[in-house]
Amino acid sequence: MTKTFACHAIRAFALGAAIVAAPMAAQAALSLTIPTNALQANAVQAFSQDALDSFELVGITVKPLGNATAMPNVPGAYNLPVTSISLQLVKIAGGASTGSVLEFNRVNEDTGQPKRVTLANFRIDFIAKKVLADATQSGKPTVNKTPIFDFHEQTPLTLKYRFPLSITAKQVLDKLFLTPESKKLFKDGLELPEIVDEVLNVVDFGTITIDVAVKLRSKPVSNRPYVVAH
Repeated sequence: MTKTFACHAIRAFALGAAIVAAPMAAQAALSLTIPTNALQANAVQAFSQDALDSFELVGITVKPLGNATAMPNVPGAYNLPVTSISLQLVKIAGGASTGSVLEFNRVNEDTGQPKRVTLANFRIDFIAKKVLADATQSGKPTVNKTPIFDFHEQTPLTLKYRFPLSITAKQVLDKLFLTPESKKLFKDGLELPEIVDEVLNVVDFGTITIDVAVKLRSKPVSNRPYVVAH
């Protein structure tokens, strides 16, 4: 373990300890973001079979980039390392997978032209119950913090603190449905046929499983935002 790595992890834990120890009067206005890129903190996006069937139907392929990686032996599942969590009043209000990317590709059968939609730097807003990402259509400017999914909390968020320097969080989000913004994004960006309109309205895109542990990564992941090359 390098000195920099150890200091980074201790700093993250110390911030968490400070939150829990703060008086409630002070917490009323407290909002802190804790770096977790040095910890075993992950959000696994697992696309449902209906979503995978829909991708296959219109020729969409998904490619993980940046920090994102495909889960071994689990088709359609991708690990998006959690690089930070945001807390208000000792409750998680949001989380980010900065640097993680899912790239959606399709070839227009009529024109033969490749089309691409890139989702990068994912964020979860537990207040609005939305998954956000920086969205880019090929050849167009990036639109930051685009709402991608609405979600339901399948399991209650479990946030645990143990003295002196230990924070864990676990939760499963399900019922991932596209927002109006993301329906338009995918339809326009991938030039999807009109027939998919109804499909996009009803497909549940799967689950996101969040697991923040106190174990250190062998190497911290980058917490720098991914920038799509134009």
